[in-house]
Amino acid sequence: MLDIAEELHRWVEQGRDFAVATVVAVGGSAPRRPGAALAVDTDGTAIGSVSGGCVESAVYELCRQALTDGDTVLERFAHSDEDAFAAGLTCGGVIDILVTPVRAADPARPVLRTALAAVAHGRAAGLARIVAGPAHLLGRALVVRPDGGYGGGPGGGYDGGFGAHPELDRTVAAEAAAFLDAGRTGTLEIGEQGSRCGAPLTVLVESSVPPPRMIVFGAIDFASALVRVGKFLGYHVTLCDARPVFATSTRFPEADEIVVEWPHTYLERTDVDARTVLCVLTHDARFDVPLLRLALRLPVAYVGAMGSRRTHLDRHRRLREVGVTEGELARLRSPIGLDLGARTPEETALSIASEIVADRRGGSGLPLTGAHTPIHRETPARPTAPTRTTGSTRTTGSTRPIGSVA
Repeated sequence: MLDIAEELHRWVEQGRDFAVATVVAVGGSAPRRPGAALAVDTDGTAIGSVSGGCVESAVYELCRQALTDGDTVLERFAHSDEDAFAAGLTCGGVIDILVTPVRAADPARPVLRTALAAVAHGRAAGLARIVAGPAHLLGRALVVRPDGGYGGGPGGGYDGGFGAHPELDRTVAAEAAAFLDAGRTGTLEIGEQGSRCGAPLTVLVESSVPPPRMIVFGAIDFASALVRVGKFLGYHVTLCDARPVFATSTRFPEADEIVVEWPHTYLERTDVDARTVLCVLTHDARFDVPLLRLALRLPVAYVGAMGSRRTHLDRHRRLREVGVTEGELARLRSPIGLDLGARTPEETALSIASEIVADRRGGSGLPLTGAHTPIHRETPARPTAPTRTTGSTRTTGSTRPIGSVA
C-alpha cells in the first residue's frame, strides 16, 4: 500500500472511500513483490498495480466488490494450466492478495491515514497489517515510526492497536521496527497473544523509507546521463564537482542537488548509509585518490570509479601508497559498469546502472537466455495458506503448497 502512498493520501484527504489490494506473498516467478498495491475508489478510478497486468482485471473487480459488501478477503492467484484464459499468472508464479475496504467509518482508517501522510511527505514509516488469522482481526493495522514508537492516527477513537492482546502490539511493533530499519517489506508469523500463544497470525509489514542516495562525482557528459538514469531508478541524486563552471543546474537539470566543492570534502560532511551508491567519474588522481580513500572506508552499498584499465592500475597503486588496504580495494568497482560494449554517455550510464542493480539484487549480469538462474529474486518465505477470512478463502487457477517455488 505504501508504494502508492502519495495518491492514496490525496484520496483520504478528499474523503474518498476506496478498496486497496496488496500483494501479501509470492512464490515462483511473479512480477511484483509483497507490498505492491492497486486501489479502486467508488467512482471506479484505479491506481497502482499488483501483477504487471495478468490479474489486474480480476483484482479490480475484487476491490469493487469489497466496496460494496465491506468484507476483507485474501485471494490466491496462480497459473492455470487447464484454462489459459482464466485469471492467472501466465509466468507460472503464485501471489496472495489482501483486499481491504477503506471507508469513512472504518476504525483502521485513521491508522492508514497516519502512515500514508508520513510517506507522502517523505518520512520513514512502517505499516503492519494482519493478513491471515481470525476473521475479526483481518486488516487491523499498526503504524510504526523510526524511533520505535507505534500507534494510530488522530481521532476516530482508535489507538492503532490490533485489539487482540497488548503484548501483540508491542511484539509486532518491535519486529516491524527492524523491518523498517532495513527498509524491508515482508511477513512474520506470530501468536494472537504476541508470542506462540493464541491463534496463529500472519502480519504483513510494509516499510517505506526516503529514496536511497546516488552521489555522482565529476560534472562530465557521462555524469549527465547517469543522473537521469539514477532518477529513473528512484535515487535521490547529488552531483558534486569542485569546478563551478561545469557543476550547474543548466547542465544537470534533473539532479536533486548540485554541490560545488572538493569531492572528498563534501563526502566527509554529508550523510550516507548502507543504501548509498557512490559513482566517481572524475578519473583525475587529484580528485579520485582522496575521495576513494574515504569512500572505501564508509558503510555504503556501492563504490565505482570510471577510467581505462591503465587508469585503474595507476589508481590502485596510488591508493595503496596512501594506506588503502587490499580488503578496501576489493570493494572498488573499477573500471565502473558492466561490459555492454557501451560507447555513448547514455549507454555508459546504462552499464553503470546495470552493475548497481545487479550488485543490489544479487544478479550475475549474464544474459537470461540459456541461463538457469531465477528471473525474480528475493522471494521471501510465504505464510501458511489461510483457512479463514470473512467466511471463505477463494483461489483462482491451480495452486501449489505455500512455500513452493515454481
